[in-house]
Amino acid sequence: MKNIFSQKADIDAPEPAPVPIEDALPGFTAQDAAFSAVNTQCAQLEKEAADLRDQLLRRQAEFDNFRRRVERERAEYRVNATMDAVQAVLPVLDGLEQALKTPAHAGAKEIRKGVELVEKQLREILEKMGMTRIDAAGKPFDPNLHHAVEMVESSEHPDHTVLEVYQPGYFFQDKLLRPA
Repeated sequence: MKNIFSQKADIDAPEPAPVPIEDALPGFTAQDAAFSAVNTQCAQLEKEAADLRDQLLRRQAEFDNFRRRVERERAEYRVNATMDAVQAVLPVLDGLEQALKTPAHAGAKEIRKGVELVEKQLREILEKMGMTRIDAAGKPFDPNLHHAVEMVESSEHPDHTVLEVYQPGYFFQDKLLRPA
């Protein structure tokens, strides 16, 4: 006897075999078969559309990454090009500074004022571009920022202290342009 009140499936009852749709539905026709084929084709097209949508999203992400990388490389190229230009102008600035260190003669005061003005303008332009000077005199020696020319014994200063700067060092936008 079959238990119709229990929610458990009968263990003794075998599972029914699948019935072909033609046998299950008495009015099954060729139109129904065509409809079934259209449904299958529709499912395939939906799957293909989903794959193409996924592929499109991936290509867009790749393009965005490429665009960001190109922008970053352009910015780095601009910084490096500007850094090279500033580095090429540094000897001119050094020459002007050396000219200002020499004592002024009686008739050369106006020339000295002109050199001071040119040196000041050049320094301001380079600072606007991103150059900053490294203050090394009296500071502890740092091999990453300073280039040692000689070591001098001194009882007045602590060990490894920069006593004199022969050529100033510069940073360019947080990169070492030239050591002091």
